[in-house]
Amino acid sequence: MTELLVASQILLWVVFLALSAVVFALARQIGVLHERIAPLGALMVDGGVEVGDAAPRFALTDVMGRPVTIGGRREGGRSTLLLFVAPNCPVCKKLLPVVRWFMRSEGRSLDLVLVGDGDPEDHRKLLEAHGLGQVPLVIAPEVGMRFQVGKLPYAVLIDDQGIVRSKGLVNSREHLESLLVAKETGYVSIQAYLAAKAGDPEQAAS
Repeated sequence: MTELLVASQILLWVVFLALSAVVFALARQIGVLHERIAPLGALMVDGGVEVGDAAPRFALTDVMGRPVTIGGRREGGRSTLLLFVAPNCPVCKKLLPVVRWFMRSEGRSLDLVLVGDGDPEDHRKLLEAHGLGQVPLVIAPEVGMRFQVGKLPYAVLIDDQGIVRSKGLVNSREHLESLLVAKETGYVSIQAYLAAKAGDPEQAAS
């Protein structure tokens, strides 16, 4: 009987050590994969105004009746972030609270303009629901057509000289921050920056 107990204890320890080795190996592999997988920034979709080109100018009025200008030179070194949204876009509704917090940290050097298409009243309700009543929102399908926006939410960053510095589909704070990083580094996107670091000049230039 004693021998059986000793044997079972030994067997249990062998199983325990084997499982521990498997868990350790899996944890190590996850760490390796984490290092290899780079964070993705806003996905830039080809088409419309290219990064590095002057943004088209628009003189508009937002849903609250306030004048809004898109494009052209701006005083004070402030950039403009265009964010294309829609009241019936579920991803937009999830992103807008993130946008509110994002602008609290970046608002000193960045102006936000929301761009939509459709019923102004629905857009006003969208602003109120997310505490963004002070943010200009323009109903301007012509802006979306000029930038060839096909999916939402989509963002375009225009610098104080009126030049498009980055653009892409966004659905998180990391995506929004990647637009600023792309502007600061001079690469058209985070993907291009990573490609340059990997030694792929063709991908970096695209």
